[in-house]
Amino acid sequence: MEHISQIEGQKESIESHQVSALLDKGASFDGNLTFEGTVRIGGKFKGEIFTKDTLVIDPGADVEAQIEANIVIISGTVKGNVFARQKILMHPPAVLKGTVTTPSLQIEEGVVFEGASYMPK
Repeated sequence: MEHISQIEGQKESIESHQVSALLDKGASFDGNLTFEGTVRIGGKFKGEIFTKDTLVIDPGADVEAQIEANIVIISGTVKGNVFARQKILMHPPAVLKGTVTTPSLQIEEGVVFEGASYMPK
């Protein structure tokens, strides 16, 4: 029960983040994305993403990218390599195909992860 309340607390803190930009369902973008703050992607993105802050990939999102961020929260589909300086959180129905590199990796039951993970100290 304590684990469930921790997960709900994390989801609430994700939703309470101040969102700097939003690529919502129905939108698509090809190219390089660099930003500060929290960005949520709910649509289609292809390219590269770089930030020193937080990237949230919503359920239904389709991302094909090389990602470098401080925190990455994935609930959608991601193809590519993901590097997070602090942590990566994956919530169902997330699908990740690629390599993740992060000191903290959390994969919830129901997530599909095909690839490799590296956890530097």
